[in-house]
Amino acid sequence: MARTSLAESVFEEILDRIIRGTYPPGASLPSEAELAAESDVSRLTVREALKKLQAQNIVQVKRGLGTYVKPTAQWTDLQAIIRSASAATTSPDVSLRLLEIRRMVEIGAAELAALNATEDDLQFMESTNEALRRAHEAGDLDAVTTADLAFHEAVFRASANPFIPVILGPLEQLLYTMRRETSSFLEVQKHAMEHHALVLDAIRTRDPEVARKAMQAHINQTYDDYEHFIHQNDQHQEQT
Repeated sequence: MARTSLAESVFEEILDRIIRGTYPPGASLPSEAELAAESDVSRLTVREALKKLQAQNIVQVKRGLGTYVKPTAQWTDLQAIIRSASAATTSPDVSLRLLEIRRMVEIGAAELAALNATEDDLQFMESTNEALRRAHEAGDLDAVTTADLAFHEAVFRASANPFIPVILGPLEQLLYTMRRETSSFLEVQKHAMEHHALVLDAIRTRDPEVARKAMQAHINQTYDDYEHFIHQNDQHQEQT
């Protein structure tokens, strides 16, 4: 039991170094002996930690050559991927990957919502849109972000598919961080209010194709808003 706990600790320590960039993708980890000395544990404990890293496809052991870090895109453990992404929330690549996930999931969720939404679901979507409007008028960025995401969560719930919220649930904090950054622009907030109203109207038609197109237009606008956000950030960095 004690060794298992030590192995977990060494695993966390090595993973943390990988995420921080001490051991970037393609880099070779120190030998088992060196890692054991650094952590003041046995080589057997280090070996157990490395086995877990290998099982999650975070590292690859090449016999006779060493242990190498694999690209994050090849990792298979969701929590490790989220930790890595959380450490790089300002990375354009992370934000674009999140937008890709949103496009795939949310357009389908809107189609299902058009078929399955109850009156309570529609009223809740309406209330989140009203909360977004009030937060926008009050200039409350945190409330804007919360209301924005609450609308999308309401669409998930209205889809009547319990697996949809599970897919994006673990990414909630990443999505919040990204959306808060882009929502710092008043124009982005206005776009969100306009598109949320259009998506809600589309879901009310009970036509999945109409709902799909409305949500697709919203996600496309989100892509445009993000590109604008990146451009503004680049300009700011050049000026400073």
